[in-house]
Amino acid sequence: MGEITLDRTSRILVIGTSGSGKTTLAEKLSARLGIKNIELDALFWKENWTQSTTEEFRGNISDSIKDSIKEARGYVLHGNYNKVQDLTWGNVDTVIWLDYSRAIVMCRVVKRTIGRILSKEELWAGNRETFKKSFLKKDSIILWAWNTYGKRKTQYSMMVKENPYKVSKFIIMKRPKDANRFLKGIELAIEEKGRGRS
Repeated sequence: MGEITLDRTSRILVIGTSGSGKTTLAEKLSARLGIKNIELDALFWKENWTQSTTEEFRGNISDSIKDSIKEARGYVLHGNYNKVQDLTWGNVDTVIWLDYSRAIVMCRVVKRTIGRILSKEELWAGNRETFKKSFLKKDSIILWAWNTYGKRKTQYSMMVKENPYKVSKFIIMKRPKDANRFLKGIELAIEEKGRGRS
């Protein structure tokens, strides 16, 4: 995957089909690099699964990144949301795409959803996933992941190729072990940097 050059000033966006593992990777990157973790879902969803207006959503994102930009500090955004790409893609230097197979993504999203239902995990603004919402509704997260998989793959392949927002670096991961190897590389780079200072 090449030389690891991410640091505390890196501005990163993690993308991929719902359930691919964006949040988990972003949390680990945030912890290892010491940068702000910004979950787009948390900025979009309000109580009772109410969606923010585009204006509200854009304002939430701008408020979340403005101090880091002003002070030249890094952050990691994670999520898709086409309607705010100018704020997300347009304000990062690195895009990490979890381009996993449909089988891996669907296995992950089903496992995650069942886990959230059983644990009654509180998500954004107090929302929780339920069996009815996740498996029986038209807006089921599982159906969403299945139906958007091909569209996301086509869209992101084109964006990587055309690079409309002039992103400096694209990191494309095909398998979960690529992400694990990537994180390990960051740890080693940080350790080597620390030894160099001692």
